[in-house]
Parts: sequence; structure tokens; C-alpha cells
Amino acid sequence: MSEQQIEEQVTQTTKTTMSVKQTIAYLAEKFPLCFSIEGEAKPLKVGLFQDLALALEGDEKVSKTMLRQAMRGYTMGWRYLNACKEGAERVDLEGNPAGVIDADQALHAAQTLAESKKMVAERKAQQRKAERKEFFKKKALEERKNDNATAPKKPRAEKVKKPENLTAIDTTEITKGTKVKVKIGSTVQAATVLAVEKQEARVQLTSGLTLNVTFNTLFV
Repeated sequence: MSEQQIEEQVTQTTKTTMSVKQTIAYLAEKFPLCFSIEGEAKPLKVGLFQDLALALEGDEKVSKTMLRQAMRGYTMGWRYLNACKEGAERVDLEGNPAGVIDADQALHAAQTLAESKKMVAERKAQQRKAERKEFFKKKALEERKNDNATAPKKPRAEKVKKPENLTAIDTTEITKGTKVKVKIGSTVQAATVLAVEKQEARVQLTSGLTLNVTFNTLFV
């Protein structure tokens, strides 16, 4: 790439880095009697863009596209539209008189200003509505979280153990080594008969514990 190409690329990059707001500020600096960024604006000469493009031809900071965008942004601003009253004097780049605003132009500026303000007001109203909706949505969510955190927890339902199907044992069949089920309180445990006496039997539970039980507590 030649030095000239590099220079042209750098120049083009510089031109495309300025925003509309920055370009307007640059114009106000270059032509303070024509453009301004605060206070009362002055209506511009009809066809001023051609004068501006010619005056800044070869300027490394701005391109025609940027100037066109800046001019549109400047002349559509509320401050400028408000200055376009009937009979107001237009100015050229040097601030010299260059015609006046007629009735039709003043009416068009007033209508454009009113429409612009209406659009901004509607956009703000929609934004406030969306923010209000989001606020109450978050508030409701927080309230539900707080309610869930403070609400007493329901006691966990205890699993009811299905009663075991027991069959009374025939006492004549109880002998040493018989496998039986022993009901002790509300529980039933497997056991082995160790010895049989008149009205009771000595059994050994699976846990190894031995005890004497009556026949009516033995089942199969």
C-alpha cells in the first residue's frame, strides 16, 4: 500500500468517526455566525448545503454525507424549528442576511415541531408504561417469594405402613425349628422356635435376641 493510499485511508477513517452531534459542534466552531449549539438558533439560507459543501471541500474532518446528516439533524432540532417564525431573517455562512421565513415555511416548521414533540411524548409515555408494568411484575414476584418464605410448611404426611397379612398358627404344628412371625407390640418380626412349652414358646429373633412368647403372638 502506497503512502498516498495510507493517507487517504486515514483521512476516510477520521471522517467517519464524527457523530452528527460532533459534526454540528464542528460547524458551529467553523461558522459561529451561522450555526450554534445553544441559545437561540438562526434560520439558515435556502440552499446553504451547497455553500457549506464548497466551503469545506477538502476538509479532512467531514464528508458530504456527514454534512448532509448534520444539516438534517440541525434543521430538525426543536431549537431551530422554534426559531423559524414568520418574518425571521435567514443567514448565510458568514451570518449575513439571506432572505426571510415566509408564512408557509413558518407553518411547516410549527407543524413539524408539534409532531416531533408529540412523538417524543408518546414514546416517553410508552416507556413509563413499560417501566410501570415491569415494576409491578417484580413487586408481585417479590411478594410471592416472601409469602412462600413465611408460610408455614405443611407437615409431611407419614407413610402408613400397610398391615402385614398374618395367619394364626396351629399350635399343634409348633415344634423346635419352626419358622414363625412374632407380633411384638405393633411390629412383626421373623423368628425361629427354639423350644415349646405348655402355653408358650421360646423363640430367637433374626437379630439374635431370644425371648419367651405366648402362642397367640405367633403367626405364619
